[in-house]
Amino acid sequence: MVAGNIARAFCGFLFSQVQCAAIGKDNGFGSEYVWAGSLESGVQIATHHKKPVMVIIHKSWCSACKNLKPKFANSTEIKSLSRHFVMVNLIDEEEPKNNKFSPDGSYIPRILFISPAGRVDHEIFNEDGSSQHKYFYSRPEQIAKSMKKVLDKYRQQQFDV
Repeated sequence: MVAGNIARAFCGFLFSQVQCAAIGKDNGFGSEYVWAGSLESGVQIATHHKKPVMVIIHKSWCSACKNLKPKFANSTEIKSLSRHFVMVNLIDEEEPKNNKFSPDGSYIPRILFISPAGRVDHEIFNEDGSSQHKYFYSRPEQIAKSMKKVLDKYRQQQFDV
């Protein structure tokens, strides 16, 4: 509860500095995370603060998505790593139509990462998953592993605390 309040206060400050949309909805992925209000605002915040973006694309009716949500929400490792990211989750019609967000298909859920410069990074994917569905994650450990790879890849850039 306290962590959620601190995160929301920080997000309020962040949004006031960048002048973008309100805090986004968690859509079941965890209210203790700070969610950007949209993909556009998330990328704007990320480029301003030199942070990578984690984008979760999911559907309200998807059983795999429903299965992932509580695992993601309760992962202390993902929560800890998330402070170095701008977090975005896009549900149903919020899914981007641009094919760079579905590089190997439009299955769900998909988790993609965007560089601090605002480019979708197709080199970061679930190495422990399917070669046909590289951006599909079913376990928090897989997600955390990719998050660490993103941070290692962009380590030369300055991350805001």
